[in-house]
Amino acid sequence: MGPFKNRGNKATKAGFGEGLLEAGKRNPDVVAIGADITSSVGVNLFADAFPDRFISLGIAEQNCMGVATGLALEGKIPVFSTYGVFAALRAADQIRVSVCYNNVHVIIGGAHAGVSVGPDGATHQALEDLAIIRVMPNMTVFSPCDATQTRWAVFTAIEKCKGPVYIRFGREAMPDFTNPDEVFCPGKAQLMIPGDDLTICATGHLVWEAIMAAGQLSELGIHARVLNIHTIKPIDSKTIIEAAQETGAIVTAEEHQIIGGLGSAIAEIIVQHNPVPMAFIGMNDRFGESGPPLELMKKFGMSAENIVSESLRLVKEKKEG
Repeated sequence: MGPFKNRGNKATKAGFGEGLLEAGKRNPDVVAIGADITSSVGVNLFADAFPDRFISLGIAEQNCMGVATGLALEGKIPVFSTYGVFAALRAADQIRVSVCYNNVHVIIGGAHAGVSVGPDGATHQALEDLAIIRVMPNMTVFSPCDATQTRWAVFTAIEKCKGPVYIRFGREAMPDFTNPDEVFCPGKAQLMIPGDDLTICATGHLVWEAIMAAGQLSELGIHARVLNIHTIKPIDSKTIIEAAQETGAIVTAEEHQIIGGLGSAIAEIIVQHNPVPMAFIGMNDRFGESGPPLELMKKFGMSAENIVSESLRLVKEKKEG
């Protein structure tokens, strides 16, 4: 697994809360908006520290987007977070017309993403949010891989970005393994493991699965390059094209629908610049269901074992072709 070690499982929502709190301490213009689930998405840290800069609007996600836009137009930096299904889907019209059309600096936290939210079931498992959000003009989209990187992503979105930013993160405690001192670089893919036989492009929780898969492939004599695509938009086309040219095959891995997500974004690049064999790991055009998070990820084919099997198939196809 290379230099990456799991320091212990930690929910990415914790990283979101920690990043928001730190940014709030540094910048008095940062304000937070809650939609009835403040502690569940990590915003309680900010709300407790700065009660006069926190607004709870209840279960009214569309209204929250309008309020956030107004605050941004008045010079504040509003951060709003709720379940990804409600932030990205229920408030899609307000994001498009109010936030993106005005190109205001609003930070949107899409929490509880993917099937790893577990028992909450299909209605609360955000599996379509990347597809919907990445098509919005002016929108930047982050999908960090662990709690440490989520903390950096929030900090970066607030301090370094302009215009609207969507940050996707989960609830379940997952491996926390990235370097706490490594600065988050928007729009730049992160090389996790070098390799020349194929490339695994992963995002979110599946980056750790990709790292484990690369370890298993290495034991079989296959050296997989692993890229953490933590920025879905703007995506790092240069690094992806180079990976296609140098390794000749690409597997994408995401805790999201295969249609419209990371795999689609990368395929759009590959088909135009350097077509190579590709395989897509993710949700295959269906809804999730209730259950233990890790069991759901295995059931729906989003585990290291699935990445290994698809990688072996692609390497064989590359050699035969």
